[in-house]
Amino acid sequence: MKWSKHKRNFLIFDFISIIILIAIDQYTKYLAVLHLKDKPAFSVIDGVFELNYLENRGAAFGMLQNQKGFFILISCIVLLAICYILVKIPEEKKYNILHILLVLIASGAVGNMIDRIRLEYVVDFFYFVLINFPIFNMADIYVSVACILLTIVMLFIYKEEDLDFLSIRPKKVREIK
Repeated sequence: MKWSKHKRNFLIFDFISIIILIAIDQYTKYLAVLHLKDKPAFSVIDGVFELNYLENRGAAFGMLQNQKGFFILISCIVLLAICYILVKIPEEKKYNILHILLVLIASGAVGNMIDRIRLEYVVDFFYFVLINFPIFNMADIYVSVACILLTIVMLFIYKEEDLDFLSIRPKKVREIK
């Protein structure tokens, strides 16, 4: 496949960004294990936010406990879809936000997949006590924020024709009159 220099540089930047974001996620999890495991929660803002170590064997809100294979399969499918889209995205500036959001989702998926493969669980440690929100980690932040923004972008910024590049159908052949 022949890519322009700009497209190649964009894909290299995407890949490096994913590596950096995964490294940040894994480093924060390492720090959580080092400083929080087997210790009481550390209050950052009393009654509002704390660092609280948790080994999560499920998905968000504790759903689907001990379904490691399922999560890895879904992560792989999502990553393949993201790779396909990143390669297909036109080089126009209006698609830069799509690159960023897909990089965030891929980084979060890989960050949590590394934990599942290596540890059999995902290390979570951020906890909003005030609203009793489920404990989460950096990878969860990447995915959640990116999915919310992606929904907004798809609903309010991109038009249907802006996403024609995703079609696997051949482009319509013009009728000759």
